[in-house]
Amino acid sequence: MASKQISVGVGIPMIIAGVVLAFILTPIQADLKDTVEFVGSLIGILGVLIFIAGFFSRKITPITSKSS
Repeated sequence: MASKQISVGVGIPMIIAGVVLAFILTPIQADLKDTVEFVGSLIGILGVLIFIAGFFSRKITPITSKSS
């Protein structure tokens, strides 16, 4: 359950924020165009990685030690 929450709660907003920075705010910032585009793309790529990683995460049962 937590993996879907990570994918939807973190991955998708990061993808949207990256798209907004890379494609919408870049034409507005003429002086820092390359930097804003790079940061937006980086945020988008990290969002995609977190989105995909959320599908592969799983719960691991804790290892308990036997007391002697």
